[in-house]
Amino acid sequence: MHPQPWTSLAGPVVAAVLGLVISLVAVPAQAAGDDDVLPFYRPPAALPSADGDLVRSEPITYLLDPAGVSNLAVTSTRVLYRSTNRAGKANAVSGSVIVPKAPWVGPGKRPVIGYAVGTQGLDDRCAPSRQFSDGFEYEGIFMNGLLARGYALAVTDYEGLGTAGIHTYMDRVSQGRAVLDAVRAAQRLPGSGLGAANPVGLAGYSQGGGAAASAAELAGSYAPELKIKGSVVGAVPADLTVLPGNLDQGLWAEFLWFAIAGISASYDLDIDSYLNADGQDFLDRVSDDCVFDLGTAAFSDSRAFTLDGSSLAELSDQQRIGRLRPSAPVLVTHSRLDDTIPFQVGKQLAADWCARGATVQFSANGTPLHVGGMLNNAAETYGFLESRLLGLPAVSSCWRL
Repeated sequence: MHPQPWTSLAGPVVAAVLGLVISLVAVPAQAAGDDDVLPFYRPPAALPSADGDLVRSEPITYLLDPAGVSNLAVTSTRVLYRSTNRAGKANAVSGSVIVPKAPWVGPGKRPVIGYAVGTQGLDDRCAPSRQFSDGFEYEGIFMNGLLARGYALAVTDYEGLGTAGIHTYMDRVSQGRAVLDAVRAAQRLPGSGLGAANPVGLAGYSQGGGAAASAAELAGSYAPELKIKGSVVGAVPADLTVLPGNLDQGLWAEFLWFAIAGISASYDLDIDSYLNADGQDFLDRVSDDCVFDLGTAAFSDSRAFTLDGSSLAELSDQQRIGRLRPSAPVLVTHSRLDDTIPFQVGKQLAADWCARGATVQFSANGTPLHVGGMLNNAAETYGFLESRLLGLPAVSSCWRL
């Protein structure tokens, strides 16, 4: 057990409950999940030497395209690549690289977009690279909009989603590094037509907004060779300490439980005495869920699952996004009517980045609900990235924040 990262939490009970999530859910699930991991997603005994290096790749087939019509327009490849987790340990992460077959007609080389998906779930079957072939990837429509502009996509599955172990959901460092290393993997994929000289954009919404935002912050130190021109991040869960009070006992309460399991896994916490029998059973079920199973935890009250009735109301402050300056311009979008991630969280992120000297454009909208705000984010993504990739100057909103 490594309790030190949690010393900033409001109370020791919360740290203990967070730790127990991994001991009761992650450890049994990992033991079972390792046997169920598909062969492609199993890493070799020794990983390649550099982050972003490829372990293996294979063509992707699409469940919704059994005739393979998409092969006329894009080359789709499932990849397994090396990354580094929060603790600095090398790991294998899976993802997808999708490249249009039509020649790039814009200036310079074809851009690569590090596309960070929103919440998929915790079970390995939820991984986007598997959903393409086995189910329905709900962000496919937004990916298609970028592909139609001629951009290549590097889509990470994140740590532990598809591969063995627990998905480290909401871990800032793990997610950011996985996004950056997916771009590196795309640039190193033989036959992709991509390379280190290709310009890069980052994009994501919700969990993906957090991952892309973290990648934008970490790029300067973790992947300085990437030619990042700009990032679009929407509904970013930049301050996890705000979210429990907004999610617990609500329609989207399962997001909270995903985060507890993911952060606990990332910090390797293992405390075994704070959930009651109902809590243990509940977390076992949640660990098998994908995003379309969110009804499992709807309106659940975390106090019903702990031995002493404590609320899971705090998460580590170490996941806070906004304390490092992105080196390239960033567009931050957020709906004032977001029912999942409060609008003020996104606005504060923009203000925090501005205070650190970043070039930030903040775009508020009034589209109802968290899901609705995704539409605004997608619409603004195209124009913002296109302008950055053309080398046009970015407009800053910092003067009014």
